[in-house]
Amino acid sequence: MLRVTGIKLSLDEDIALLKGRLAKKLGVGESEILSHRIVRRSVDARKKQMIYFVYTVDVELRDGEDRVLTRVGGPEVTIAPPAEDLNLRPGTKMLRHRPVVVGTGPAGLFAGLLLAQYGYRPLLLERGADVDARTEKVQLFWQTGRLDPERNVQFGEGGAGTFSDGKLTTLIRDPRCRLVIEEMFQAGAPEEITYSHKPHVGTDVLRTVVKNIRRKIEDLGAEVWFNHRLTDINVTDGRLNGIVVNDHIKLETDVLVLAIGHSARDTFAMLHHRGVPMNQKPFSVGLRVEHPQELINRAQYKHFAGHPRLGPAEYKLAYHSPGGRSAYTFCMCPGGTVVAATSEEGGVVVNGMSYQARDGVNANSALLVGVKPGDYGSDHPLAGVEFQRRWEQEAFALGGGNYAAPVQLVGDFLAGRPSTGPGSVIPTYTGQVVYTTLDSCLPDYVINTLREAFVQFNHKLKGFAMPEAVLTGVETRSSSPVRILRGEDCQSDVTGLFPAGEGAGYAGGIMSSAADGLRAAEQIIRGSGLN
Repeated sequence: MLRVTGIKLSLDEDIALLKGRLAKKLGVGESEILSHRIVRRSVDARKKQMIYFVYTVDVELRDGEDRVLTRVGGPEVTIAPPAEDLNLRPGTKMLRHRPVVVGTGPAGLFAGLLLAQYGYRPLLLERGADVDARTEKVQLFWQTGRLDPERNVQFGEGGAGTFSDGKLTTLIRDPRCRLVIEEMFQAGAPEEITYSHKPHVGTDVLRTVVKNIRRKIEDLGAEVWFNHRLTDINVTDGRLNGIVVNDHIKLETDVLVLAIGHSARDTFAMLHHRGVPMNQKPFSVGLRVEHPQELINRAQYKHFAGHPRLGPAEYKLAYHSPGGRSAYTFCMCPGGTVVAATSEEGGVVVNGMSYQARDGVNANSALLVGVKPGDYGSDHPLAGVEFQRRWEQEAFALGGGNYAAPVQLVGDFLAGRPSTGPGSVIPTYTGQVVYTTLDSCLPDYVINTLREAFVQFNHKLKGFAMPEAVLTGVETRSSSPVRILRGEDCQSDVTGLFPAGEGAGYAGGIMSSAADGLRAAEQIIRGSGLN
Protein backbone atom coordinates (compact mmCIF):
# COMPACT_ATOMS: atom_id res chain seq x y z
CA MET A 1 0.00 0.00 0.00
CA LEU A 2 0.97 3.63 -0.42
CA ARG A 3 0.83 6.22 2.35
CA VAL A 4 -0.34 9.64 1.19
CA THR A 5 -0.03 12.69 3.43
CA GLY A 6 -1.17 16.31 3.21
CA ILE A 7 -4.63 15.76 1.74
CA LYS A 8 -6.80 18.73 2.73
CA LEU A 9 -10.55 19.16 3.02
CA SER A 10 -12.19 22.34 4.21
CA LEU A 11 -14.71 22.30 7.05
CA ASP A 12 -17.64 22.25 4.65
CA GLU A 13 -16.30 19.64 2.23
CA ASP A 14 -17.72 16.14 2.61
CA ILE A 15 -15.41 13.23 3.47
CA ALA A 16 -16.68 11.54 0.30
CA LEU A 17 -14.41 13.91 -1.65
CA LEU A 18 -11.33 12.32 -0.09
CA LYS A 19 -11.09 9.51 -2.65
CA GLY A 20 -11.08 11.98 -5.54
CA ARG A 21 -8.34 14.06 -3.90
CA LEU A 22 -6.25 10.93 -3.44
CA ALA A 23 -6.70 9.91 -7.06
CA LYS A 24 -5.67 13.38 -8.25
CA LYS A 25 -2.55 13.40 -6.07
CA LEU A 26 -1.54 9.94 -7.29
CA GLY A 27 -2.42 10.66 -10.92
CA VAL A 28 -4.82 7.72 -11.24
CA GLY A 29 -8.53 7.26 -11.80
CA GLU A 30 -10.77 6.75 -8.80
CA SER A 31 -11.62 3.27 -10.11
CA GLU A 32 -7.95 2.30 -9.68
CA ILE A 33 -8.23 2.79 -5.89
CA LEU A 34 -9.38 -0.50 -4.39
CA SER A 35 -9.43 0.74 -0.79
CA HIS A 36 -8.23 3.54 1.41
CA ARG A 37 -7.96 3.92 5.18
CA ILE A 38 -7.53 7.13 7.16
CA VAL A 39 -4.40 6.87 9.29
CA ARG A 40 -4.43 10.36 10.77
CA ARG A 41 -6.58 13.48 10.75
CA SER A 42 -5.49 16.81 12.19
CA VAL A 43 -6.82 20.36 12.15
CA ASP A 44 -4.89 23.16 10.44
CA ALA A 45 -6.14 26.47 11.87
CA ARG A 46 -3.10 28.59 11.02
CA LYS A 47 -4.86 30.65 8.34
CA LYS A 48 -7.56 33.06 9.48
CA GLN A 49 -9.59 32.75 6.28
CA MET A 50 -9.99 28.96 6.36
CA ILE A 51 -9.57 25.93 8.63
CA TYR A 52 -8.74 22.59 7.06
CA PHE A 53 -8.78 18.96 8.04
CA VAL A 54 -5.48 17.41 6.94
CA TYR A 55 -5.45 13.67 6.25
CA THR A 56 -2.86 10.93 6.03
CA VAL A 57 -4.29 7.95 4.16
CA ASP A 58 -3.10 4.44 3.26
CA VAL A 59 -4.17 3.56 -0.28
CA GLU A 60 -4.42 0.20 -2.04
CA LEU A 61 -4.31 0.42 -5.85
CA ARG A 62 -5.53 -2.13 -8.34
CA ASP A 63 -1.97 -2.35 -9.71
CA GLY A 64 0.98 -0.19 -10.62
CA GLU A 65 1.91 1.01 -7.12
CA ASP A 66 5.61 0.92 -8.02
CA ARG A 67 4.93 2.91 -11.18
CA VAL A 68 2.92 5.52 -9.25
CA LEU A 69 5.59 5.74 -6.60
CA THR A 70 8.26 6.31 -9.24
CA ARG A 71 6.21 9.06 -10.86
CA VAL A 72 4.89 10.99 -7.83
CA GLY A 73 6.82 9.59 -4.90
CA GLY A 74 8.34 11.99 -2.40
CA PRO A 75 7.73 13.20 1.16
CA GLU A 76 3.95 13.02 0.70
CA VAL A 77 3.70 9.69 -1.18
CA THR A 78 5.62 6.77 0.30
CA ILE A 79 5.34 3.04 0.92
CA ALA A 80 3.04 2.43 3.89
CA PRO A 81 4.92 0.88 6.82
CA PRO A 82 4.06 -2.72 7.71
CA ALA A 83 1.64 -3.47 10.52
CA GLU A 84 3.17 -3.52 13.98
CA ASP A 85 4.34 -6.92 15.18
CA LEU A 86 6.01 -7.51 18.52
CA ASN A 87 7.63 -10.66 17.10
CA LEU A 88 7.79 -12.41 20.45
CA ARG A 89 9.29 -15.83 21.00
CA PRO A 90 8.76 -17.24 24.50
CA GLY A 91 11.88 -18.16 26.47
CA THR A 92 12.87 -21.62 27.60
CA LYS A 93 13.28 -21.10 31.35
CA MET A 94 10.06 -22.37 32.90
CA LEU A 95 8.21 -20.27 35.47
CA ARG A 96 7.45 -22.07 38.71
CA HIS A 97 4.29 -20.05 39.27
CA ARG A 98 2.00 -17.91 37.18
CA PRO A 99 3.01 -14.25 36.84
CA VAL A 100 1.24 -11.66 38.98
CA VAL A 101 0.39 -8.13 37.83
CA VAL A 102 -0.28 -5.52 40.52
CA GLY A 103 -2.55 -2.71 39.33
CA THR A 104 -5.20 -2.51 36.61
CA GLY A 105 -4.39 0.91 35.24
CA PRO A 106 -3.17 1.08 31.63
CA ALA A 107 0.21 -0.51 32.40
CA GLY A 108 -1.27 -3.38 34.37
CA LEU A 109 -4.15 -4.04 31.99
CA PHE A 110 -1.94 -4.21 28.91
CA ALA A 111 0.78 -6.23 30.65
CA GLY A 112 -1.90 -8.66 31.76
CA LEU A 113 -3.50 -8.74 28.32
CA LEU A 114 -0.26 -9.58 26.51
CA LEU A 115 0.68 -12.25 29.06
CA ALA A 116 -2.79 -13.76 28.73
CA GLN A 117 -2.63 -13.69 24.92
CA TYR A 118 0.58 -15.75 25.10
CA GLY A 119 -0.98 -18.30 27.45
CA TYR A 120 0.66 -17.30 30.76
CA ARG A 121 -2.68 -17.06 32.66
CA PRO A 122 -1.59 -14.14 34.88
CA LEU A 123 -3.25 -13.07 38.11
CA LEU A 124 -4.11 -9.35 38.20
CA LEU A 125 -4.46 -7.74 41.62
CA GLU A 126 -6.26 -4.42 42.07
CA ARG A 127 -6.43 -2.69 45.44
CA GLY A 128 -9.56 -0.80 44.39
CA ALA A 129 -12.92 -1.93 43.13
CA ASP A 130 -14.25 -2.83 39.71
CA VAL A 131 -15.21 0.21 37.65
CA ASP A 132 -18.92 0.10 38.51
CA ALA A 133 -18.50 -0.20 42.28
CA ARG A 134 -15.67 2.31 42.13
CA THR A 135 -17.82 4.85 40.29
CA GLU A 136 -20.49 4.61 42.99
CA LYS A 137 -17.89 5.35 45.69
CA VAL A 138 -16.47 8.27 43.73
CA GLN A 139 -19.92 9.79 43.24
CA LEU A 140 -20.65 9.36 46.96
CA PHE A 141 -17.41 11.16 47.85
CA TRP A 142 -18.20 14.03 45.52
CA GLN A 143 -21.70 14.37 46.98
CA THR A 144 -20.96 13.91 50.69
CA GLY A 145 -17.23 14.30 51.29
CA ARG A 146 -16.99 10.72 52.62
CA LEU A 147 -13.72 9.41 51.20
CA ASP A 148 -12.95 5.73 50.69
CA PRO A 149 -9.13 5.50 50.62
CA GLU A 150 -9.25 2.35 48.46
CA ARG A 151 -12.07 3.25 46.04
CA ASN A 152 -11.62 6.70 44.59
CA VAL A 153 -10.37 8.66 41.59
CA GLN A 154 -6.86 7.24 42.01
CA PHE A 155 -7.50 3.57 42.87
CA GLY A 156 -9.63 1.02 41.07
CA GLU A 157 -10.19 -0.60 37.69
CA GLY A 158 -8.63 1.46 34.91
CA GLY A 159 -6.41 3.52 37.23
CA ALA A 160 -6.48 7.29 37.62
CA GLY A 161 -7.10 7.75 33.89
CA THR A 162 -10.62 6.31 34.21
CA PHE A 163 -11.74 9.65 35.67
CA SER A 164 -10.04 11.92 33.15
CA ASP A 165 -10.49 13.16 29.61
CA GLY A 166 -9.18 9.82 28.38
CA LYS A 167 -6.50 11.41 26.21
CA LEU A 168 -4.56 9.03 23.99
CA THR A 169 -1.95 11.55 22.86
CA THR A 170 1.69 10.88 23.69
CA LEU A 171 5.11 12.27 22.92
CA ILE A 172 6.71 8.84 22.63
CA ARG A 173 7.17 7.26 19.20
CA ASP A 174 6.58 3.61 19.97
CA PRO A 175 4.92 1.05 17.67
CA ARG A 176 3.24 -0.42 20.76
CA CYS A 177 0.99 2.65 20.83
CA ARG A 178 -0.75 1.47 17.67
CA LEU A 179 -1.48 -1.87 19.33
CA VAL A 180 -2.96 -0.06 22.34
CA ILE A 181 -5.18 2.06 20.09
CA GLU A 182 -6.46 -1.00 18.21
CA GLU A 183 -7.25 -2.88 21.41
CA MET A 184 -9.12 0.09 22.83
CA PHE A 185 -11.11 0.48 19.61
CA GLN A 186 -12.04 -3.21 19.71
CA ALA A 187 -13.08 -2.74 23.35
CA GLY A 188 -15.60 -0.03 22.51
CA ALA A 189 -13.72 3.23 22.02
CA PRO A 190 -14.91 5.33 19.05
CA GLU A 191 -13.30 4.62 15.66
CA GLU A 192 -12.07 8.21 15.59
CA ILE A 193 -9.24 7.29 18.01
CA THR A 194 -7.62 5.22 15.25
CA TYR A 195 -6.89 8.30 13.14
CA SER A 196 -7.40 11.49 15.16
CA HIS A 197 -4.30 13.60 15.73
CA LYS A 198 -5.51 14.24 19.29
CA PRO A 199 -7.61 11.20 20.17
CA HIS A 200 -9.61 11.05 23.36
CA VAL A 201 -12.13 8.59 24.73
CA GLY A 202 -13.88 10.46 27.54
CA THR A 203 -14.45 9.16 31.04
CA ASP A 204 -17.91 7.76 30.27
CA VAL A 205 -16.73 5.61 27.35
CA LEU A 206 -13.41 4.75 29.00
CA ARG A 207 -15.22 3.02 31.86
CA THR A 208 -16.75 0.60 29.34
CA VAL A 209 -13.46 0.15 27.49
CA VAL A 210 -11.45 -0.88 30.55
CA LYS A 211 -14.21 -3.26 31.62
CA ASN A 212 -14.20 -4.93 28.21
CA ILE A 213 -10.41 -5.27 28.18
CA ARG A 214 -10.58 -6.88 31.62
CA ARG A 215 -13.22 -9.33 30.40
CA LYS A 216 -11.04 -10.21 27.43
CA ILE A 217 -8.14 -10.92 29.78
CA GLU A 218 -10.38 -13.19 31.85
CA ASP A 219 -11.67 -14.98 28.75
CA LEU A 220 -8.04 -15.80 27.92
CA GLY A 221 -7.64 -17.69 31.20
CA ALA A 222 -6.37 -14.98 33.54
CA GLU A 223 -7.91 -13.93 36.85
CA VAL A 224 -8.59 -10.43 38.18
CA TRP A 225 -8.97 -9.96 41.94
CA PHE A 226 -10.42 -6.62 43.04
CA ASN A 227 -10.07 -5.22 46.55
CA HIS A 228 -6.71 -6.98 46.92
CA ARG A 229 -3.80 -4.72 47.89
CA LEU A 230 -0.13 -5.72 47.74
CA THR A 231 1.13 -5.32 51.32
CA ASP A 232 4.50 -7.12 51.26
CA ILE A 233 6.97 -8.96 49.06
CA ASN A 234 9.15 -11.93 49.98
CA VAL A 235 12.71 -11.80 48.68
CA THR A 236 15.40 -14.45 49.20
CA ASP A 237 18.96 -13.88 48.00
CA GLY A 238 17.85 -11.01 45.79
CA ARG A 239 15.12 -13.04 44.11
CA LEU A 240 11.35 -12.63 44.42
CA ASN A 241 9.61 -15.77 45.67
CA GLY A 242 6.26 -14.55 46.90
CA ILE A 243 3.98 -11.71 47.91
CA VAL A 244 1.52 -10.90 50.68
CA VAL A 245 -1.89 -9.46 49.85
CA ASN A 246 -4.25 -7.69 52.28
CA ASP A 247 -1.72 -8.39 55.08
CA HIS A 248 -2.55 -12.10 55.35
CA ILE A 249 -2.93 -13.78 51.93
CA LYS A 250 0.37 -15.37 50.88
CA LEU A 251 0.94 -16.09 47.20
CA GLU A 252 3.94 -17.77 45.62
CA THR A 253 5.26 -16.15 42.45
CA ASP A 254 8.61 -15.60 40.80
CA VAL A 255 7.43 -12.86 38.42
CA LEU A 256 5.64 -9.67 39.50
CA VAL A 257 4.72 -6.75 37.23
CA LEU A 258 4.60 -3.77 39.56
CA ALA A 259 2.13 -1.51 37.73
CA ILE A 260 1.06 0.54 40.74
CA GLY A 261 -0.22 4.06 40.21
CA HIS A 262 1.54 7.29 41.13
CA SER A 263 -0.57 7.57 44.30
CA ALA A 264 0.31 4.19 45.84
CA ARG A 265 2.26 5.84 48.64
CA ASP A 266 1.95 2.96 51.09
CA THR A 267 3.30 0.56 48.46
CA PHE A 268 6.26 2.85 47.79
CA ALA A 269 7.02 2.82 51.53
CA MET A 270 6.80 -0.98 51.73
CA LEU A 271 9.09 -1.45 48.74
CA HIS A 272 11.62 1.00 50.17
CA HIS A 273 11.51 -0.85 53.50
CA ARG A 274 12.23 -4.09 51.64
CA GLY A 275 15.26 -2.57 49.96
CA VAL A 276 13.90 -2.18 46.41
CA PRO A 277 16.08 0.54 44.84
CA MET A 278 14.27 3.78 44.04
CA ASN A 279 15.15 7.43 43.50
CA GLN A 280 13.46 10.79 43.85
CA LYS A 281 12.02 12.04 40.57
CA PRO A 282 11.01 15.51 39.32
CA PHE A 283 7.31 16.18 38.82
CA SER A 284 5.04 19.25 38.75
CA VAL A 285 2.54 20.98 40.99
CA GLY A 286 0.05 23.78 40.46
CA LEU A 287 -3.60 24.65 40.01
CA ARG A 288 -6.55 24.01 37.70
CA VAL A 289 -7.72 26.96 35.61
CA GLU A 290 -11.24 27.24 34.16
CA HIS A 291 -12.44 29.47 31.34
CA PRO A 292 -15.67 29.54 29.36
CA GLN A 293 -15.24 27.01 26.57
CA GLU A 294 -16.68 29.57 24.18
CA LEU A 295 -13.77 31.92 24.94
CA ILE A 296 -11.25 29.20 24.07
CA ASN A 297 -13.16 28.37 20.88
CA ARG A 298 -13.07 32.00 19.73
CA ALA A 299 -9.40 32.41 20.60
CA GLN A 300 -8.39 29.30 18.65
CA TYR A 301 -10.87 29.19 15.78
CA LYS A 302 -11.85 32.87 15.35
CA HIS A 303 -15.04 33.22 13.28
CA PHE A 304 -15.15 29.45 12.70
CA ALA A 305 -15.82 28.91 16.42
CA GLY A 306 -18.90 26.80 16.95
CA HIS A 307 -18.67 25.01 13.60
CA PRO A 308 -20.26 21.58 14.21
CA ARG A 309 -17.35 19.68 12.66
CA LEU A 310 -14.71 21.32 14.81
CA GLY A 311 -15.89 20.51 18.31
CA PRO A 312 -14.49 22.32 21.36
CA ALA A 313 -11.04 23.86 20.97
CA GLU A 314 -7.94 22.86 22.94
CA TYR A 315 -4.70 24.61 23.84
CA LYS A 316 -1.20 23.78 24.99
CA LEU A 317 1.02 26.52 26.40
CA ALA A 318 4.46 26.76 28.00
CA TYR A 319 6.51 29.51 29.64
CA HIS A 320 10.14 29.60 30.75
CA SER A 321 10.80 32.11 33.54
CA PRO A 322 14.03 34.12 33.76
CA GLY A 323 14.19 32.74 37.29
CA GLY A 324 14.78 29.25 35.91
CA ARG A 325 11.37 27.70 36.51
CA SER A 326 8.98 26.59 33.78
CA ALA A 327 5.20 26.66 33.74
CA TYR A 328 2.97 24.80 31.33
CA THR A 329 -0.60 23.67 30.76
CA PHE A 330 -1.28 19.97 31.13
CA CYS A 331 -4.19 17.57 30.65
CA MET A 332 -6.43 20.22 29.11
CA CYS A 333 -10.08 19.15 29.26
CA PRO A 334 -12.36 20.89 26.73
CA GLY A 335 -15.94 21.12 27.99
CA GLY A 336 -14.84 19.36 31.14
CA THR A 337 -15.09 19.27 34.91
CA VAL A 338 -12.62 19.82 37.76
CA VAL A 339 -12.82 16.79 40.04
CA ALA A 340 -11.94 16.01 43.64
CA ALA A 341 -9.17 13.44 43.22
CA THR A 342 -7.60 12.75 46.60
CA SER A 343 -6.89 9.23 47.81
CA GLU A 344 -5.68 10.18 51.27
CA GLU A 345 -7.61 11.58 54.22
CA GLY A 346 -6.92 15.21 55.11
CA GLY A 347 -5.77 16.38 51.69
CA VAL A 348 -7.31 18.15 48.70
CA VAL A 349 -6.19 17.10 45.21
CA VAL A 350 -7.80 18.25 41.96
CA ASN A 351 -7.74 16.84 38.45
CA GLY A 352 -9.62 17.35 35.20
CA MET A 353 -12.23 15.13 33.54
CA SER A 354 -14.30 15.26 30.33
CA TYR A 355 -17.04 13.12 28.91
CA GLN A 356 -16.75 11.87 25.35
CA ALA A 357 -19.00 14.65 24.08
CA ARG A 358 -16.92 17.36 25.79
CA ASP A 359 -20.07 19.44 25.98
CA GLY A 360 -19.60 21.22 29.31
CA VAL A 361 -19.73 25.00 29.63
CA ASN A 362 -16.17 25.38 30.93
CA ALA A 363 -12.76 24.37 29.67
CA ASN A 364 -10.19 23.44 32.30
CA SER A 365 -6.51 22.66 32.36
CA ALA A 366 -3.80 22.02 34.88
CA LEU A 367 -1.43 24.97 35.16
CA LEU A 368 1.79 23.49 36.53
CA VAL A 369 5.33 24.40 37.54
CA GLY A 370 8.12 21.85 37.61
CA VAL A 371 9.68 20.87 40.93
CA LYS A 372 12.83 18.83 41.41
CA PRO A 373 14.51 16.81 44.17
CA GLY A 374 16.36 19.86 45.49
CA ASP A 375 12.96 21.35 46.39
CA TYR A 376 11.88 18.45 48.59
CA GLY A 377 14.01 19.29 51.62
CA SER A 378 15.47 15.81 52.07
CA ASP A 379 17.44 13.19 50.17
CA HIS A 380 15.10 10.39 51.29
CA PRO A 381 13.71 8.54 48.24
CA LEU A 382 10.15 9.31 49.36
CA ALA A 383 10.70 12.99 50.11
CA GLY A 384 8.67 13.91 47.00
CA VAL A 385 5.69 12.09 48.52
CA GLU A 386 5.97 14.21 51.67
CA PHE A 387 6.29 17.32 49.51
CA GLN A 388 3.02 16.46 47.77
CA ARG A 389 1.30 15.64 51.04
CA ARG A 390 2.29 18.95 52.64
CA TRP A 391 0.64 21.07 49.96
CA GLU A 392 -2.43 18.82 49.73
CA GLN A 393 -2.93 19.27 53.48
CA GLU A 394 -2.46 23.04 53.15
CA ALA A 395 -5.20 23.10 50.51
CA PHE A 396 -7.45 20.98 52.74
CA ALA A 397 -7.01 23.41 55.62
CA LEU A 398 -7.52 26.42 53.36
CA GLY A 399 -10.79 24.90 52.12
CA GLY A 400 -12.03 24.49 55.68
CA GLY A 401 -12.13 20.68 55.73
CA ASN A 402 -14.60 18.15 54.28
CA TYR A 403 -12.58 18.24 51.04
CA ALA A 404 -13.87 21.62 49.93
CA ALA A 405 -11.40 23.11 47.45
CA PRO A 406 -9.90 26.59 47.76
CA VAL A 407 -10.60 28.73 44.68
CA GLN A 408 -9.60 32.21 43.52
CA LEU A 409 -10.48 34.33 40.52
CA VAL A 410 -7.59 34.94 38.14
CA GLY A 411 -7.89 38.73 38.44
CA ASP A 412 -7.59 38.49 42.22
CA PHE A 413 -4.73 35.98 41.94
CA LEU A 414 -2.75 38.35 39.72
CA ALA A 415 -3.51 41.32 42.00
CA GLY A 416 -2.56 39.41 45.16
CA ARG A 417 -5.92 39.79 46.88
CA PRO A 418 -8.39 37.15 48.15
CA SER A 419 -11.55 36.35 46.26
CA THR A 420 -14.85 36.70 48.08
CA GLY A 421 -17.27 35.09 45.67
CA PRO A 422 -17.90 33.92 42.11
CA GLY A 423 -17.82 35.96 38.94
CA SER A 424 -19.23 34.96 35.58
CA VAL A 425 -17.32 31.65 35.51
CA ILE A 426 -18.85 29.15 37.93
CA PRO A 427 -16.43 26.49 39.24
CA THR A 428 -17.25 22.94 38.15
CA TYR A 429 -15.37 21.29 41.06
CA THR A 430 -17.27 18.18 42.11
CA GLY A 431 -17.33 19.15 45.80
CA GLN A 432 -17.77 22.39 47.72
CA VAL A 433 -15.50 25.40 47.12
CA VAL A 434 -14.24 28.20 49.37
CA TYR A 435 -13.25 31.56 47.86
CA THR A 436 -9.91 32.66 49.29
CA THR A 437 -6.31 33.31 48.26
CA LEU A 438 -4.22 30.43 46.96
CA ASP A 439 -0.79 31.81 47.87
CA SER A 440 -0.42 29.63 50.97
CA CYS A 441 -1.23 26.26 49.35
CA LEU A 442 1.82 26.15 47.06
CA PRO A 443 5.48 27.21 47.38
CA ASP A 444 6.22 30.89 46.68
CA TYR A 445 8.32 30.04 43.63
CA VAL A 446 5.38 28.14 42.11
CA ILE A 447 2.91 30.98 42.76
CA ASN A 448 5.29 33.60 41.38
CA THR A 449 6.04 31.57 38.25
CA LEU A 450 2.33 31.06 37.61
CA ARG A 451 1.71 34.81 37.87
CA GLU A 452 4.43 35.44 35.30
CA ALA A 453 3.04 32.70 33.06
CA PHE A 454 -0.43 34.23 32.96
CA VAL A 455 0.93 37.38 31.38
CA GLN A 456 2.74 35.44 28.67
CA PHE A 457 -0.09 32.98 28.06
CA ASN A 458 -2.51 35.86 27.59
CA HIS A 459 -0.35 37.08 24.68
CA LYS A 460 -0.47 33.63 23.09
CA LEU A 461 -4.15 32.92 23.74
CA LYS A 462 -6.32 36.00 23.97
CA GLY A 463 -8.43 36.00 27.12
CA PHE A 464 -6.37 33.48 29.06
CA ALA A 465 -5.90 36.02 31.88
CA MET A 466 -9.64 36.75 31.97
CA PRO A 467 -10.18 38.27 35.45
CA GLU A 468 -13.22 36.11 36.23
CA ALA A 469 -11.62 32.81 35.18
CA VAL A 470 -11.31 30.43 38.12
CA LEU A 471 -8.29 28.80 39.75
CA THR A 472 -8.78 25.72 41.94
CA GLY A 473 -6.10 24.17 44.16
CA VAL A 474 -4.14 22.03 44.25
CA GLU A 475 -2.90 19.68 41.53
CA THR A 476 0.01 17.62 42.86
CA ARG A 477 -0.37 14.20 41.20
CA SER A 478 0.92 15.16 37.76
CA SER A 479 3.31 12.18 37.76
CA SER A 480 5.07 9.87 40.16
CA PRO A 481 7.42 11.47 42.71
CA VAL A 482 9.67 8.38 42.62
CA ARG A 483 11.34 6.13 40.08
CA ILE A 484 11.67 2.46 40.98
CA LEU A 485 14.95 1.54 39.34
CA ARG A 486 15.13 -1.15 36.68
CA GLY A 487 17.54 -2.38 34.01
CA GLU A 488 17.27 -2.68 30.25
CA ASP A 489 15.26 -5.86 30.76
CA CYS A 490 12.66 -3.86 32.75
CA GLN A 491 13.71 -5.79 35.86
CA SER A 492 14.59 -4.41 39.26
CA ASP A 493 17.71 -5.47 41.15
CA VAL A 494 15.25 -7.83 42.80
CA THR A 495 15.08 -10.62 40.21
CA GLY A 496 11.52 -11.22 39.10
CA LEU A 497 10.27 -7.74 39.96
CA PHE A 498 9.26 -5.66 36.92
CA PRO A 499 8.37 -2.02 37.77
CA ALA A 500 6.24 -0.52 34.99
CA GLY A 501 4.08 2.41 34.09
CA GLU A 502 3.46 5.80 35.60
CA GLY A 503 3.65 4.84 39.26
CA ALA A 504 7.06 3.27 38.75
CA GLY A 505 8.26 6.48 37.10
CA TYR A 506 8.50 5.32 33.47
CA ALA A 507 5.44 6.86 31.84
CA GLY A 508 3.05 9.79 31.86
CA GLY A 509 -0.50 9.27 30.67
CA ILE A 510 -2.60 6.44 29.32
CA MET A 511 -0.67 5.67 26.13
CA SER A 512 2.88 5.66 27.47
CA SER A 513 1.75 3.70 30.54
CA ALA A 514 0.05 1.04 28.42
CA ALA A 515 3.09 0.81 26.14
CA ASP A 516 5.38 0.39 29.14
CA GLY A 517 3.17 -2.37 30.51
CA LEU A 518 3.49 -4.14 27.17
CA ARG A 519 7.25 -3.64 27.30
CA ALA A 520 7.50 -5.31 30.71
CA ALA A 521 5.32 -8.22 29.61
CA GLU A 522 7.48 -8.71 26.50
CA GLN A 523 10.57 -9.08 28.67
CA ILE A 524 8.84 -11.69 30.80
CA ILE A 525 7.71 -13.64 27.74
CA ARG A 526 11.14 -13.53 26.11
CA GLY A 527 12.81 -14.68 29.31
CA SER A 528 10.36 -17.34 30.48
CA GLY A 529 8.49 -20.28 29.04
CA LEU A 530 4.97 -21.35 29.91
CA ASN A 531 4.48 -22.88 33.33
